[in-house]
Amino acid sequence: MINITFPDGGVKQFEAGITPLQIAESISPRLAQEVLAATVNDAEWDISRPINEDASIKLFKWDDAEGKHAFWHTSAHLLAEALQELYPGVKFGIGPAIENGFYYDIDPGEHTITSADFPKIEAKMLELVAKKEAVVRADIAKADALKMFGDRNETYKCELISELEDGHITTYTQGSFTDLCRGPHLPSTSPIKAVKILSLAGAYWRGDETRNQLVRVYGISFPKKKMLDEYLVMLEEAKKRDHRKLGKEMELFMFSDSVGKGLPLWLPKGTDLRLRLQDFLRKIQRRYDYKEVITPPIGNKILYVTSGHYAKYGKDSFQPIHTPEEGEEYFLKPMNCPHHCEIYKNSPHSYKELPLRLAEFGTVCRYEQSGELHGLTRVRSFTQDDAHIYCRPDQVKEEFLRVMDIISIVFRSMKFDNFEAQISLRDKVNREKYIGSEENWDKAEQAIIEACQEKGLPARIEYGEAAFYGPKLDFMVKDAIGRRWQLGTIQVDYNLPERFGLEYTGADNQKHRPVMIHRAPFGSMERFVAVLLEHTAGKLPVWLTPEQAVVLPISEKFNDYAEKVVKELDKYDIRAIIDDRNEKIGKKIRDNELKRIPYLLIVGEKEVQNEEISVRKQGEGDKGSQKITTFAENFAREIEEMTKQ
Repeated sequence: MINITFPDGGVKQFEAGITPLQIAESISPRLAQEVLAATVNDAEWDISRPINEDASIKLFKWDDAEGKHAFWHTSAHLLAEALQELYPGVKFGIGPAIENGFYYDIDPGEHTITSADFPKIEAKMLELVAKKEAVVRADIAKADALKMFGDRNETYKCELISELEDGHITTYTQGSFTDLCRGPHLPSTSPIKAVKILSLAGAYWRGDETRNQLVRVYGISFPKKKMLDEYLVMLEEAKKRDHRKLGKEMELFMFSDSVGKGLPLWLPKGTDLRLRLQDFLRKIQRRYDYKEVITPPIGNKILYVTSGHYAKYGKDSFQPIHTPEEGEEYFLKPMNCPHHCEIYKNSPHSYKELPLRLAEFGTVCRYEQSGELHGLTRVRSFTQDDAHIYCRPDQVKEEFLRVMDIISIVFRSMKFDNFEAQISLRDKVNREKYIGSEENWDKAEQAIIEACQEKGLPARIEYGEAAFYGPKLDFMVKDAIGRRWQLGTIQVDYNLPERFGLEYTGADNQKHRPVMIHRAPFGSMERFVAVLLEHTAGKLPVWLTPEQAVVLPISEKFNDYAEKVVKELDKYDIRAIIDDRNEKIGKKIRDNELKRIPYLLIVGEKEVQNEEISVRKQGEGDKGSQKITTFAENFAREIEEMTKQ
């Protein structure tokens, strides 16, 4: 018999060899029908895989990320099986589950796959599902794996196998398809009731631009047809909200191949939006006693060797900048923290001065592969709303709580009402990828957990997701159509102060090491603007919009009155423009609604006579005629209500 410990602390005895699915059956038939995945001693586990020793267990259903992961992982194998039948001789790369669905990278050889083939692929997948094929896990020796995949001329799989340790290789088989895989998977393909192939993309093998370019086939699947239908409706809505489309329509930003891929150019209206966001955060930071600094866009290689970033990320950054000086190398700044550490070191510090909070809207550059670039959400140059807090160990939790307050203010002001937190801790087994002592890591992780408990903030714990120098708390925002975005982040770091030799004089007149907290409520200006645009469908909060109102004269003879209206509104700090084009009023209204200008103020004969404006509000329609002063007073109240902190 073995002891199985459940998440609530309860313990039950079962015969060795029992599976998570059988454990679910012992609890309730309904749970057994719904369970998709499990963790055993925090390791991912097939629900059909035996447990042979005492263990803790968690069971996951569709609503859990782990459940979806197993479902979509099996769906990726189902896609590969369908492709194998439809396109004989196709070679396979990797096929993981992703946040929304799955993909498989394939080398189609002589075959050509286009979007016209999607219905055929979907039909083949559902045909295979109807067979209710079992998904069978097997441990396999390295030599046998190399022979198996070598006989099938699976060169990509053989390359992966050659890098694995013997004794730790597993395969999964369903029907005639066998894949090299760690799992976990569903016991069979039968729970998959609806599938959709979404798109094709190019992807270099192993992310290396010098290797073969494969075809990446994206798809998604669901346990109910209704779920797929709802998802496709959401996708259509997402297309309308695509920040790249909105950014063009609203004249906010652009990209130019002549400037370079992944390097956004902010147009005047977009720059205005960014500056307002920065001013908004600056006001909050002043209340919390932050001091703003500016650091250069490059740094000596020595700086990043000291910080540890070069060893971790040197290969993935832009190539070094060589100067005429022998052996002198610089890098485009990939992060701001090492520069801020040097500022801290510039002068001696007493325990009475701490915390010292240094903030910067610092632009950084990181090399992203061209295939990974996406609008403003994945770029090669971006500006972080960065700050680094240097404090005593006894101040860590209090400072962490204060940063959580700032992030809460930001989210409330932007109407990000639906968000969750993720505590990212070290991998439980592989500690080699982290720097610093066990003691400092334990203290840092505990401080984050206690801060979340004190705030009553539910937080999901993810092992292995910490930064190499410390644990972190990430904020995942759900937008208006239910998509999750990672925005704000807070990280506790005992390691960079150690590496840079940072000190302060304590009350005992001895030298002590400060603790460093990294934080960025927006995350980056680029990503935040992208998410805000998609969340609001471009209908930004009125206080943020570059143009808050547009005056639309019905004909040219009312242009003078339109100018008078703009001047009056300027007295109330309302940003207004005139659309004096020689166009019909209906076209002017449609064009300016497309630009998402919040208020359309129409003026004609009646408005001139009564010294009024006819007000239309974006998304709400006609609001009737108003005196300019009345409109301005109502507008001011609206802004005040929206910006309450």
